[in-house]
Amino acid sequence: MLRKDFLTKTLLALPAMAVANELTAGTTSTKEPFIVDAGKSRFGDTVKFLGVHPNDLKISSKDTDGQLSVFDYTGFGKVGPTLHVHFKQDEIFTVVEGEYRFVVGKETHVLKAGQTIFLPRGIPHTWIQLTDKGRMIYFLQPAGKMEEFFVLMNSLKERPSPDEMDRIHAAHDMKVVGPPLTL
Repeated sequence: MLRKDFLTKTLLALPAMAVANELTAGTTSTKEPFIVDAGKSRFGDTVKFLGVHPNDLKISSKDTDGQLSVFDYTGFGKVGPTLHVHFKQDEIFTVVEGEYRFVVGKETHVLKAGQTIFLPRGIPHTWIQLTDKGRMIYFLQPAGKMEEFFVLMNSLKERPSPDEMDRIHAAHDMKVVGPPLTL
C-alpha cells in the first residue's frame, strides 16, 4: 500500500514540478551586477531630450534581455513630449524633483516629488514639467526599441517633418497622436 501511495503522489506531483521548472527556467542570470553613477549613462554616452535635457540610460535592454529599460531624466525647462501611444510598452514614472502634469487618456494628474504614475501601453499619454527644474526616473517594460529611439532623435540635426516623425515613431512601435502640452 505504501508503494501505491508513493507512486500516486509522485505522479500527481510531476505536473507541478514541470510547471515550477518552466517558471524558473532561464531566470538565472549570467550577467554581473553593475553600478551607474549619478549624472552618468550606462554606456557613457550622452543622450539629451530636445538636445538639452539629460536622459541617462541606467539599465539597458541589453542588461535584461529586452525586458526592461530604466532612464533618469533631468529637465531644465517646462517642456515635454508630444501626445503619443506605445503599442508594446508600459511606462512607470517616479518624480524625484519638481512637479509634472501628466495626461493619460482623458485623465490629468499633477505629480510631485515622491509620486509614481503607471502608464499602460495602448493609452495616449504625455507630460509637461511645471517647474524650472525637475527630475524623473522612468521604466519601460518590456524595453522595446526606446533606447534606439532616443539615440536616433538625439542624433538629428533639425526637427523632422511630421511625416518623418510618424515614420520614426512607427519604426519604434509608437504613434504621435497630438501635440505636446503647453502651460
